[in-house]
Amino acid sequence: MTVYLDYQATTPLAPEALAAMRPWLEDKFANPHSSHKFGREAAAAVEVARAQILDALMGTRTFLPPGGQKGTCPPGKLYFTSGATEAANWALKGIGRRRIVTLATEHACVLDTLEWLSTRGHDIEIVPVGTDGLVDLDRLRAAVGDETGLVAAMVVNNEIGVIQPIAEIARIAHEGGALFFCDAVQGFGRVPIPSDACDMIALSAHKIHGPKGVGALWVRDDLKLEPLLHGGGQEGGLRSGTLSPALCAGFGAAAALLGPDDHEHVERLWSIARPSMRDWTLNGSEGRRYRGNLNLRRAGIDAARLISEVREVAFSAGSACASGSGRPSHVLAALGLDRQAAASSIRLGFGRYTKEEELGAALALVNEAAARQA
Repeated sequence: MTVYLDYQATTPLAPEALAAMRPWLEDKFANPHSSHKFGREAAAAVEVARAQILDALMGTRTFLPPGGQKGTCPPGKLYFTSGATEAANWALKGIGRRRIVTLATEHACVLDTLEWLSTRGHDIEIVPVGTDGLVDLDRLRAAVGDETGLVAAMVVNNEIGVIQPIAEIARIAHEGGALFFCDAVQGFGRVPIPSDACDMIALSAHKIHGPKGVGALWVRDDLKLEPLLHGGGQEGGLRSGTLSPALCAGFGAAAALLGPDDHEHVERLWSIARPSMRDWTLNGSEGRRYRGNLNLRRAGIDAARLISEVREVAFSAGSACASGSGRPSHVLAALGLDRQAAASSIRLGFGRYTKEEELGAALALVNEAAARQA
């Protein structure tokens, strides 16, 4: 049996999400945009899911720190997309702002989109981070000038788990007259999301134990986005394409499950994992990080070889999106790591369905294989 430790790439599908999807995959197969009874039933399922996700985003079900207050969103709308990549593309391309500022450790769906926009006359500035992976707020403030229209930053980094100070970043954006787009894919349900400080938020179902192939973009009510997809005018005329009631229902059910139990379980797992990997150096801040992400390096280790040798454990060397591309990790490079150090880094991700005893056994196998290489 393989122990799955790659929760940042994707999470196991929750049984409750599968159960919510099943009717819409079987006999309730109608198009949710059809006007007959069966279509209206499918449309109702989509709206239930939309409400469940909004409920979680507004803080009524997501993790709150001890003594924390429930968050609120300003009036806005949640649009379903094919995933977070589409959501990010839509936010960056559809808002019509010519100067955009972001961080060097953002996901490829942000950085590659901005690179494309730069070839279309947009002014893009990428702010570096420190060796801990955190942005220097003074450097960010200096980058956000009067011409800046949008600032983009992710809550939890998908490779190293570092938590950026999103509320402060949003404040800097707004003080400079810019909008703020938040990639909350890795943070949704895991850490507090300052949704009241955001103008647009990207989400993904398969990072919270929902199905792949569905995500969402939350947009503040007073913002006007240009459509990214044209066609039948679904989703209020802004996002054409037939929605899948099954995928939406699975997303909604997964969002409805979010709560403090996951956080408490991850804290217990961290207390096992971190001491077990004492011969490894942590990549990124230890204090400001989501503790379900353990990104480590060890001198003399070939991460790719280690992954192939430890077949009983599923873990990674970084982002699944960049796997096989041949590109070194831009996140680890932004921390100042050279190619050799990056090549000796691994990412261990765990969460809701990771058992404590399995985690301990899996880490022992990784350490044994690493010792053979050293």
